[in-house]
Amino acid sequence: MPGRLYLEVVMSAHFVRLFTQPNFVWTDIRKDEEAHPRHYLAHLLVLALIPAVCLFIGTTYVGWSLAENETVKLSAASALQLCGLLYLSIIVGVVLMGLFIRWMSRTFDSRPTVNQCIGFAAYTVTPFFLAGIAGLYPSRWLAITVLGAASLYSTFLLFVGLPIFMHERKEQGLLNAASVWGVGLLVLVTILVEMILLWFNYLGPEYVRVTGV
Repeated sequence: MPGRLYLEVVMSAHFVRLFTQPNFVWTDIRKDEEAHPRHYLAHLLVLALIPAVCLFIGTTYVGWSLAENETVKLSAASALQLCGLLYLSIIVGVVLMGLFIRWMSRTFDSRPTVNQCIGFAAYTVTPFFLAGIAGLYPSRWLAITVLGAASLYSTFLLFVGLPIFMHERKEQGLLNAASVWGVGLLVLVTILVEMILLWFNYLGPEYVRVTGV
């Protein structure tokens, strides 16, 4: 119980400071990762539920409109499959990014562990977790706007945090951050496309159409 309470307190503090003190929080995150390996798991596993749960609610209870007076929703089973795949895709994507950062770290002044690299990736994508709240109201333009804002802030966290977290010179850190950003974009697009193709072609979405009076 004390250990769980400690993780909850630390995760909450880091979560808030990523948005209020992004230039200073990375030093504390690195210290906590060194003292408590894998403590990032609480942050990753819990916050990754936000987009999955919100999307489930949005696609089954709210739906979206393709034509006047018609609302399209997903069946509960189909939405559960989609959201389960989304949750797994988030976890896999963060782990892959952490492994890539670890592979890149042979050029860093201080080589971090695999867990530290995965932890850094997990904290960097925090804005995407919050952006998942938009899933409560399925809308193309809302999704584009929110995900665009999340992308910008995650990019900011990456370029600010990598030099600090990896104990690098600022110039070298910015160069490495640019490389991580490029690979991160590739990983994001690849995993999301594969997830949608798997769900659409092999699991088969089941739509529920509701016509208004």
